[in-house]
Amino acid sequence: MHDPERTMGDTPQKAAGLRAILHVMASICIVATGNSLLTTAISLQLSDPALDPHGVQLLLTAFPIGFLAGCLSARFLVVRFGHERSFLLVASLAGLGAGGYMLTQAAPVWFCLRLINGFSIATLFVVSESWINLYADQKNRGAYFSFYMLMTSLATLFAQLLVELAGANSPYLFQMVFGVILLGLTYARFVGGPWPALRLPLTVTVEAGIAHSGNRYGIWRLAALAPVTVICVFQAGMTNMNVYTMTPIYAERMHLDATVAVTLVTAFSLGGMLAQAPVGWLSDRMDRRVLLLLQGLTGVGLCAAIAWGGNSPQPVLYGLFFAYGAIALTIYPIGIAYANSQLDSRHMVSASGSLLLLYSIGNIMTPGLAAQLMELFAPQALFLLLGSGAFLVAAAACFNLRRPIGATKPCLVPGGSE
Repeated sequence: MHDPERTMGDTPQKAAGLRAILHVMASICIVATGNSLLTTAISLQLSDPALDPHGVQLLLTAFPIGFLAGCLSARFLVVRFGHERSFLLVASLAGLGAGGYMLTQAAPVWFCLRLINGFSIATLFVVSESWINLYADQKNRGAYFSFYMLMTSLATLFAQLLVELAGANSPYLFQMVFGVILLGLTYARFVGGPWPALRLPLTVTVEAGIAHSGNRYGIWRLAALAPVTVICVFQAGMTNMNVYTMTPIYAERMHLDATVAVTLVTAFSLGGMLAQAPVGWLSDRMDRRVLLLLQGLTGVGLCAAIAWGGNSPQPVLYGLFFAYGAIALTIYPIGIAYANSQLDSRHMVSASGSLLLLYSIGNIMTPGLAAQLMELFAPQALFLLLGSGAFLVAAAACFNLRRPIGATKPCLVPGGSE
């Protein structure tokens, strides 16, 4: 029976929950801004046609390899130090790694620094996403996760704006990266305050998962539970890595200058940022599988439009990248929210690590493939590859729609665990 008193109390409770995590989200946003700025700065350096293409492909793979290592180890850091201290520890490592780019341009050193950067960012994502999933409940998980994705989209947008402000050819981009990450670490440690405590005893839960290996949610168990989520996460890893690292190379081969390349990435990020809130709201009110089907089909159409209209006027390209960002950058949070709505709370840290591991596989496998396709055929082949990922999302959503939604359990129960 509908309880009017409970309904009246929902809005203040949701508002209080959002206020409680604002400084957490702000810390994530600042550190992620530094990472996105670093990615753009490196991509601009690697877009130089005088560089050896094989060396460029090798450097592109360093970040996702480090990301993979971070996904594998983050769970143990959370068990040992907790969410907040793990975040601070790895943000410090990210800052130290960013400082190394100011010292040398030697390719082997940059390879190692990209490994450190990938490890740091993967761990930060696992810490943040698992904490949000434990803190949220079934009614607001989509909204909270979209808020988190809004912060990461804002981070990317701020990074592109900083590049435009300094100039794509500025010699101070790496100094800016170091400063932004240091600012995020300072805010998280000294300004933002402690993270809100979880009502669920995480340490006991995760340690129980280690003691009983059957409780660990690996990729195969997630694929059996929610195939569409597995495809969504792989597609997100493929899309984000390729758009942010390959767009400067795409623009150079399409005879567009570096400023246009930065603006295309900015348009992509802005579309994703503005779409997070409405898509998150919608995902809490309709079948997420249907929403993912619509997103996948729309993504296919937009990738085809970008590929076929590669020589379109710049405003048209900006509009297409904006629309594509609104679709591509909202697939990941909806896929994650769908999977976590099917999970018991004690599996969420493990599941977050496994999903980000899958994300890193998408990072690792596809940039080299994209570069080869662009070399063999045409620059537009990049978006035919991305369109194939969107098609897989639509196909997986259709497959998941054939299954009834499993009975879901609330992530948290007041006063204890399930």
